Amino acid sequence: MFFHRIPAIVQRLYPNRTWNNKDAEGKVYLTFDDGPVPGVTEFVLDQLAKRGMKATFFMVGDNVRKYPALAREVISAGHQFGNHTYHHLKGWDTNLEHYFADVQKCEAIFEQVMGKKSTLFRPPYGLMTGPQMRKVSQSHKIIMWNVLSGDYDPTLKSDKILENIKKLTDSGAIILFHDQKKTAEVLPKLLPQYLDFVQQKGFETAQL
Repeated sequence: MFFHRIPAIVQRLYPNRTWNNKDAEGKVYLTFDDGPVPGVTEFVLDQLAKRGMKATFFMVGDNVRKYPALAREVISAGHQFGNHTYHHLKGWDTNLEHYFADVQKCEAIFEQVMGKKSTLFRPPYGLMTGPQMRKVSQSHKIIMWNVLSGDYDPTLKSDKILENIKKLTDSGAIILFHDQKKTAEVLPKLLPQYLDFVQQKGFETAQL
């Protein structure tokens, strides 16, 4: 199964990364990776706006270049944004120099399009080497997650995803969704019901 809570032992192995916020009583953190993508990102923004909720969007730099107006829409709606590299690089397959240059290139397009840089970073696939982590953490807070939705997996049905992430959602949880083409069909079946659940449980959607 691809949707699960990240085991505590894994979180302890990488203490310099933020996995959750256990001190945030009554708060959860909604995060969306890989956008902005037309159609999908607008849907997410609309659903959040209907409920007065806030989230953090970890954007791919090349998508920001392709869809600058959509990236600015995320910001104008009051959401946070973070760096997800320019080319959605897998850290374990990339040397340090190339990886950090890609992170910087992403920041450059952020500054060009949104007028400011980000202080948050999430490694694509959750994978980065020790040297990459140490280098990036000099300028960014590295944000991971402790609840993985599995929304990108076409073999998983939306009702099963919903059932599982409801069980795993508690105070301080960082929940990972994706606003990308692979999730265009499942998010309409999943996200509204999940956001209603969060609201019904009385959770505040906080920012990182």
